[in-house]
Amino acid sequence: MPLKKFIQLGIILIYALTSSCDSALKKREITEAVMQEIYEEVKTPFKYGLVMVPEDNSYKMDCPSVFQKDGVWYMTYLIYDGRGYETWLAKSDDLLNWKHLGKIMSFSDDTTQWDMNQKAGYIALQDPTWDGTYAWQPYNNKYWMSYFGGDSQGYEAGLLSLGMAYSTELPTKSREFHRLEKPILSPKDQDARWWDNSVMYKSTVIRDPERESGHNFIMYYNARGDSINPGRGAERIAMAVSDDMKHWERFGDAPLLNHHTGITGDPYIQRINNTWVMFYFGAFWKDGAFNRFAVSNDLLNWKEWKGDDLIASSEPYDEVFAHKSFVVKHDGIVYHFYCAVNEPFQRGIAVATSKDLGKSKLHFVNPEEKQ
Repeated sequence: MPLKKFIQLGIILIYALTSSCDSALKKREITEAVMQEIYEEVKTPFKYGLVMVPEDNSYKMDCPSVFQKDGVWYMTYLIYDGRGYETWLAKSDDLLNWKHLGKIMSFSDDTTQWDMNQKAGYIALQDPTWDGTYAWQPYNNKYWMSYFGGDSQGYEAGLLSLGMAYSTELPTKSREFHRLEKPILSPKDQDARWWDNSVMYKSTVIRDPERESGHNFIMYYNARGDSINPGRGAERIAMAVSDDMKHWERFGDAPLLNHHTGITGDPYIQRINNTWVMFYFGAFWKDGAFNRFAVSNDLLNWKEWKGDDLIASSEPYDEVFAHKSFVVKHDGIVYHFYCAVNEPFQRGIAVATSKDLGKSKLHFVNPEEKQ
């Protein structure tokens, strides 16, 4: 081989190896200084107030998930009306003022469907980059949602399992998602673990960019279970893995986050300052319900923040519960969306911010007003 050609091939090889190293995710030791750094980055001391409220007292709102498309923000959220959960869509130009667009996963009249009365959906495969695009990214030309479903009527009633749904178009308007025929994970599975052998709840799905788990996709979910009395156990956060978004298997021999009592739930993942951050809520392992976070450098092992809550009850509209996080940073401002519950147990969606943006004029409907 001519010397010139040999040198050119060497340069190409060196460039390829360098590019590969540059594209690898950096890993930082999770020290107390890193934990404090993340807290300072994500904290939102200014409560703006309610941004989505029921029009009357016949239903409740829950579990916001936010994404962006062409400069417009969209929110998927849940509505409970006494029968069960359905998944809805709203949009906004500024993250503060929202307009309802309609349902994207509705009740079914077919009594043979396992999820006829419960369809609580959450965005899957969103860009996890902090202060990034917050784009809902497709896989296999489909936009995916994980959800928990069931056939019993009532508030989170009966057997709740995890399902997967998809749309061939980005959901920027009301359009029903297609759903896989059967649950992807269920408390009744033969390989159900002691921590999820009773009820399965919220899930969030991300890509595993370096296959730390050995698979393409990770699902973080919270579930209730117990080795002795499955119906009375705590809720804990665990994970499952998949290579195709359709077939899932549980991962590991223990939950990722476990407080042994109460609720540890609703995980949501971002990558902040070369660190994976899991926002989640806790309840009843200390007073009330509150939003917190944990950090990881490999998506598998998580260290919990021990300092102040990110969100906790402090206002009349969230005096009972302030919980269930969805956090984004846009134009230098952090927006922490959460579910707010007041004393009459009205339930809406509120936001706190890292900068004082004033106060919302929205409020819950007076419970004394006629429906």
